[in-house]
Amino acid sequence: MTFRWKALIGAGVLAMAAAAGAQVADRKALETALDASVSSTDQLGWLKQMTAGPNQVGSVHDKANAEFELARFKAFGWDAKIETFQVLYPTPISTTLEIAGPVPVKLGGQEPPVAADPDSTNTADALPPYVAYQGDGDVTADLVYLNYGMPDDYDALARRGIDVRGKIVIARYGGGWRGLKPKLAQEHGAVGCIIYSDPADDGYGRSDVYPKGGARPSFGVQRGSVQDMTLYPGDPLTPGIGATAGAKRLTRANAPTILRIPALPISYGDAQKLLVGLTGPVAPANWHGALPLTYHMGGQGSVKVHLAVTSDWSMKTLYDVVATLKGATEPDRWIVRGNHHDAWVFGASDPLSGQVALLSEAKALGALWAQGWRPKRTIVYTSWDGEEPGLLGSTEWAEEHAAELKAKAIVYVNTDNNGRGVLGAEASHDYQHLIDSVANEVMDPETGVSLSARQRAEARVHAFDGASVDPVALAAAEKGDDMPVGALGSGSDYSAFLQHLGIPSINLGFGGEDESGGVYHSLYDSYYHMTTFDDPGLRYGAALSKTVGRIILRLADDDTPPQRFGDFASTVSRYYGEVAKLEADRRAQDDKRDQLIAAGDFRLASDPLKPVGAPSAKPATPHIELAPLANAVDRLKASAAAYDRAYAARGATLSPDRRLKLNALLATIDQLLLDDTGLPGRPWFRNMVYAPGRFTGYGAKTLPGVREAIEERRFDDANAYAIRTARVLDAYAARLDRARVIVEGS
Repeated sequence: MTFRWKALIGAGVLAMAAAAGAQVADRKALETALDASVSSTDQLGWLKQMTAGPNQVGSVHDKANAEFELARFKAFGWDAKIETFQVLYPTPISTTLEIAGPVPVKLGGQEPPVAADPDSTNTADALPPYVAYQGDGDVTADLVYLNYGMPDDYDALARRGIDVRGKIVIARYGGGWRGLKPKLAQEHGAVGCIIYSDPADDGYGRSDVYPKGGARPSFGVQRGSVQDMTLYPGDPLTPGIGATAGAKRLTRANAPTILRIPALPISYGDAQKLLVGLTGPVAPANWHGALPLTYHMGGQGSVKVHLAVTSDWSMKTLYDVVATLKGATEPDRWIVRGNHHDAWVFGASDPLSGQVALLSEAKALGALWAQGWRPKRTIVYTSWDGEEPGLLGSTEWAEEHAAELKAKAIVYVNTDNNGRGVLGAEASHDYQHLIDSVANEVMDPETGVSLSARQRAEARVHAFDGASVDPVALAAAEKGDDMPVGALGSGSDYSAFLQHLGIPSINLGFGGEDESGGVYHSLYDSYYHMTTFDDPGLRYGAALSKTVGRIILRLADDDTPPQRFGDFASTVSRYYGEVAKLEADRRAQDDKRDQLIAAGDFRLASDPLKPVGAPSAKPATPHIELAPLANAVDRLKASAAAYDRAYAARGATLSPDRRLKLNALLATIDQLLLDDTGLPGRPWFRNMVYAPGRFTGYGAKTLPGVREAIEERRFDDANAYAIRTARVLDAYAARLDRARVIVEGS
């Protein structure tokens, strides 16, 4: 390869590249040039411009940002365009929340300005606090406090004789995804739902509040979507197909991901006014937040609340920006990279901190292109619209281009909000080694050590301090092995690629030292907060660009994309061990519960003045037929180990013909993890290894068909999905066996 761009980089690197003439030397030269093009100053300027107005879907400024990015991509030398989709996206016309009575006490409304934050006065085009895809309505009812509003919380209410039917519930953020709170309330017969941020979780219980510190102030409100994305993300009216102008649509009335009861988010200042008046049983200790009051559960004859929401349910236009650098030798193999540009208000942290890092990468790759570099594979950079209300832009684009993506896309690389601290990574586990390799080479801007060194130090120190640490991560840190990546659930734009199309995905970002959680989805997620409390100078924005940029270069330019399948196999084996333990633990727990009920122990242990009933009887957990899954896991481990050994020994010397065959075989291997039937009750999710949980929302459930069936006592499903999951793992192992034969030349 001739590098006409070598004049951009240092003489020492040039001499090394010329002397070695190897792929690694070429890679280092490229990566050094990439680093030289990444600028925190650029990112600060772009962030200032892109946060100059509210960026919710349908806003003038959100569209302007898409057009700004289109112009930037073109200026950087990319072939770029905007693709549009028409989606149902409700915005509030009016919202009402008040304590009912002879003189109603009004609550809610737009957040007030903060003197230190000039952007907080810029609310002319901002929407008031709301949650998208709730069900409009006007209800007045008694209030019940519901902790986090998760299934176990309803069990705790029932044991104290409290029923939410006909009531309005109030739940705090946390414990599970936001949308599950009104969904479960609706399923239990509640007529409305209020959600608030307790100061124990992201307010003064964590840090000084804004603007003295970064934590949520008493008047800050977390907006968000309550669309039932556990069924499917994207436009509620076009599941499985792109929301183009002529698409066949469901009606709003029969769209299952739209809720039926009204819901609103409020501040903890307003929540205190509601909770302080509640009577009824004192809530269990683990329901208590940090408000200065006794947390009661409420119920009949307690606080009465009037809740009303009216929305504009019109169609809105999404603006997805798509930019391409065409590959020189494998143009029909795509590396797709994305971040979204819409927000609930300004979105400096979520998502624009990640978006400006993406622009830095695009500028750097464009500079290499201008100097003569050409990637082997096509690189596609995307800036999504509509992520916040339900992963709309990425899902509609993926569904519209599904056939082409399944034929061409090798991997999808995602970022979202970025902060300061330690690198976090979730990914398809065949890319774990790639991520760790890059983390060993990029330097942390605060300490000067590698990103990986900081990860290892954090795991060891947290364990020493008695904090909860993933034992797999701690073992890797102690042994010097690759640091493990997490499993992907949902909550950002990789979902359609990984869980619907079977395209392996990577999600990256820094965090742990920033305070963006304190203004998450609020008016105060602003340029001032981001550059004061989250990543001053956007030094970690530059580190993210260098990290992701290296990953993109290696995916695009390595002779064979850098996967290590033993990492995937060992991780699946660990997941199988967790499922087998879950089955055994549940069976033992069921036996113990039944013994305690029969002996009357729950009655004897209950305080007569504060009675708590026994838990309800549940079907006993039987022995699940896990043998097919265990055998498939063993076969996968053997096949992955054999392939990795063969490629380590002979991969560098493959002939062009064998390389081409190998790459074609591996390009779609992760799609073998899909089952066309999908998961029970939610066929859009087809990946049998990774899925968002039905009751976690964002959080991942691994081997989900089996794991969730055991958790939810759907034992016939557990047996069936043990077989279905075994089949996809067997197919994956068989593909690895074929790939090994190509590598060995036999």
